[in-house]
Parts: sequence; structure tokens; C-alpha cells
Amino acid sequence: MKVFMIGGTGLLGSAAAAEFIKRGHQVKSIALPPLPEGAPIPEEMEIVFGNYLELSDDELRDMMKDCDCFVFAAGVDERVEFPAPVYEAYEKYNIKPVQKLLTIAKDCGVKKAVVLGSYFAYFAKKYPNMELTKKHPYIRSRIEQENVALSFADENMDVAILELPYIFGTQPGRRPVWTILIEQIKDMKPVTMYPKGGTTMVTVQQVAESIVGAAERTKGGKAWPIGYYNLTWNEFLAIVHEAMGVPGKKIFNVPKWTFQLFGLHMRKVYKDKGVEGGIDPVGLADIMCMNTFIDKKWCVELGVQEADIKSAIFDSIKLSVDAVNGTQQLLGMKGE
Repeated sequence: MKVFMIGGTGLLGSAAAAEFIKRGHQVKSIALPPLPEGAPIPEEMEIVFGNYLELSDDELRDMMKDCDCFVFAAGVDERVEFPAPVYEAYEKYNIKPVQKLLTIAKDCGVKKAVVLGSYFAYFAKKYPNMELTKKHPYIRSRIEQENVALSFADENMDVAILELPYIFGTQPGRRPVWTILIEQIKDMKPVTMYPKGGTTMVTVQQVAESIVGAAERTKGGKAWPIGYYNLTWNEFLAIVHEAMGVPGKKIFNVPKWTFQLFGLHMRKVYKDKGVEGGIDPVGLADIMCMNTFIDKKWCVELGVQEADIKSAIFDSIKLSVDAVNGTQQLLGMKGE
């Protein structure tokens, strides 16, 4: 296949590009400069530097012509703060681009599309009584992104949504997303305080295999819940503590109401700053205090292989510690 990708130089996009190329496919990507120093960007990938949001339909059409597959590995996630209402930002970066790009892709005869989404959408559908889309603008946007993308699925185009969870692994030269956690843990002495819950997780390489597997195997339109390793927060934090050089540090599981009180404080902080987060900080307590686990059967169906999740967590945490300590100059993660 000839693959056109948005965000092919990012953490996930570059890993997916390498996996596509390994399996004999060709990859072309548009991405924002600069490239992170030392990042393993496949030499065989054709890269066009630029902002896809600023390109005309004709320019995008020229890039997609003769392509068989389109991958959207861009957008923004729940960690980004925007002026209220934040949903408008998610529409701008996550929803409208997917609608525009899939329209062009279909016009160009592209037969397969893969869109990277969030596992929050999976849980919003699985637990409707939690009203996650009502409480959290980010989760609402991911459901809407799925609906838009899947509306393009028909006999002429197969469309896959990957509902991605916590992801571990690094890209040399790129700042990891875990620096905030490191700062929080360093400030919590002598005990790390965290809710009693857990999450599913995968490695960067497993995401790459999911992307390529979805492109090769999806028929019609399908949202794929992605998860391989299910760890409680206590199990996860034990690995994090070890990677930070404080093995055996005690963990105290705070009750939900304590987390909710902190959420009320964060609401005030956001209001004072004039911004809004994608996840309501009070409602976040419900998510953090449950086990957001996913059966690995969907990953297995996509051909995802086992990986060393502990090593991936170690790599992410060690690079995050370096970033916090200022011992490495790293590019920030970005929505490409």
C-alpha cells in the first residue's frame, strides 16, 4: 500500500511508519518541523514539512492522489488547556480535520483510513450511566470524532478508529508526557498519594502494530478498543518508583472524596487562568478510582505482539526525570 499520514514524525506516527515500511508499504507524511534530534525517523519515508491545517484542499488532494491508505496520527489530547469553551478547540483540531481529510481521501479513491482516538470513547459507550460525554468535553469530542470518521465507511472505504489508552515508550529528543507525574511524585514525601484504581496500557511499538494491523485487516467501519496490559495504579507506581530510584516508596490510596476536593480546587485554578481543561477535574475522580481495563483480544486480532511493558515504562520515566531535571534538551510533544 501507499500510505499518507498526518503526523508521521511524532512518537506514534514515526513508529507506525517504520512498521508500515517493514511490511513492504510506502509512507508519505506531512509533519511540523523541527525533527527531534536523534529520533528514529525512517529514511524511506517521504516527509513534507508544513501545517496540514493551513493547506488548501487542492494541496492535500495532490498529496493523497495514488494513495491507498490514510492515517490521522495528530490532534490534541486531554492534557491541553484552552480558553473556554474548550470544545471549540477539540472541534478545530480533532473533529473538523478528520471530516475534511476523509472527504478528500474518499474523493482521491483512498480505500482505507485509520484514525487515532482515545479509550475514553470506549468507556463512554460501555458505561453510559457515567455520562462521561456530558461531564468531559474531551470525551465528547472523541465520540464525535468517531461518529464523523465512521460515517465515511462503506463499500469503497474501510475506516478504523483506534481507541488508545496510556502509552509507554520514548522518541529520542522528544519530551515525554509523564513529566507532570514525576513532579507530583517528587513533591509527595515520604508517601505517594494516589487513588485506588488502574488502567490498561500498551507500548509505542504495540500502537504501531495496531495502526498497521487496522489498515490491513479492518473491513467496513470499526472502533477498536486498544489495551494489552492491565495494571492497578499501585502496580504501575511501584514500577515508576523503581525507575525514579526510590524503590519501595510507600503508596497511600486516597479516597474518592479527597480527589474530588482537589478537583474543586483545580476548577478554581482554571477559572482564574481563564482556561478550561478537556477533562473536568471533579469528574476525573470517577475515572481514576475505577479500573479502566480492556481485554487484549482486540489487539491480538490486529496482530499485536507481546512487549516488555516494564521496560517501556522505565524508558518513559527515566527520560521524564531527565526532562524535569533539565539534563536533556527535548522538543515538546505536539498535536501535528
